Amino acid sequence: MTKQVFEGLKVVDFTWVAVGPQVCRELAQHGATVVRVETHRRPCPMRAFAPFKDGVPGVNRSAFHTAYNTNKYSMSLDLTNPKAQEVARRLVAWADIIGDSMTPGTMDKLGLDYESCRRINPSVIYFSTTQQGQYGPHRDFQGIGHHVNALAGFSDCTGWPDSDPTMVFPAYSDFISPWYLLIAVTGALLRRRKTGEGMYIEQAQLEAGVTFLAPHVLDYMVNNRVVTRSGNRDRYMSPHGVYPCSGADRWVAIAVTNEKEWQRFCDVIGDPDWAGDPKFNSVIGRKENEDELDGLIGEWTKNYTPEQVMTILQDAGVPAGVVQTGEDLLNDPQLKHRQHFRVLDHLEIGPHSYHAPAYRLSQTPCDIKSPGPCLGQHNEYVYKEILGFSDDEIADMLVEGVITTDADVATTT
Repeated sequence: MTKQVFEGLKVVDFTWVAVGPQVCRELAQHGATVVRVETHRRPCPMRAFAPFKDGVPGVNRSAFHTAYNTNKYSMSLDLTNPKAQEVARRLVAWADIIGDSMTPGTMDKLGLDYESCRRINPSVIYFSTTQQGQYGPHRDFQGIGHHVNALAGFSDCTGWPDSDPTMVFPAYSDFISPWYLLIAVTGALLRRRKTGEGMYIEQAQLEAGVTFLAPHVLDYMVNNRVVTRSGNRDRYMSPHGVYPCSGADRWVAIAVTNEKEWQRFCDVIGDPDWAGDPKFNSVIGRKENEDELDGLIGEWTKNYTPEQVMTILQDAGVPAGVVQTGEDLLNDPQLKHRQHFRVLDHLEIGPHSYHAPAYRLSQTPCDIKSPGPCLGQHNEYVYKEILGFSDDEIADMLVEGVITTDADVATTT
């Protein structure tokens, strides 16, 4: 097989939940050896996120968790145990890259902050991602991506004009932040290739999220205009919305971006009498009468399936797309053709669909070979083959609680 772009790199993944694990997953899927450090005494919160296999919770049954940790090795290590320090030092000395997503100060207390790691391994690249950064008045803020959604302004501008601010369904910043980090890590690797020097990369997820509202921030600074909640509507396009179709809870999204597309839309739907009404002849008029217009369009779309509406409009050059469900996505012919979903056999979940990377490298393709691991699944391999501990040393660490086991989950939950 063609050598992968990150092949040969060694990564210690001290991260948890969503942002850090995604960065390390991308490195793993493109060839890096990634060891995820976990403990049964305080499992990654994502292991407790639904959906679970058969609806039964368990540290190894979360589809959410396993999707963000493909191709990784999992070792169990209680970093709060004083005797874990030797293990941690060996990990640091072995690593090219270290990832941390703990609350500021946590890794310092464990002796695993960047400065401590650099003394052991001067060329190490260390990335840290937190809610609001390692310094500043709010550095100790604890939360998850949903809290950053609110702080970054997403909740205030999401929802209907007559509704309260809406919690954005996903932890949106959690799916923005990883890509900034991945680019920074790649840049640090290129620099190290030239200089031999390591680097500390520090990220505030709040700042990553705010960048996606840049046009609205600039609009306020220049025009003193605050973005408001507008449902599915757009400031400059009309019609622009989601419309009901034939079938149970089936919908289609339509966005008319200019007058040429509006005329094409009218032609496609049979040029009904209302389409020629002067109040719909311009985008200004359509915006002023948008409630009425959306109702009229919905009366047309409900006679067709969303697939039919999408095909009819796209063939005429009008942007439209089916509002797909999870089931639709797994059966989508385009995603199937591009092999976006890969089926892997998880130890507890069984056969399960996983996302391939959302990009393709022509010369160094990804290789998704293993599902997200069970907690501590690769202890023997990591402790013996990577870190060089003997069987007797491993046995002692098990007895002393340095290496945690499934029994520790039962006694702490």
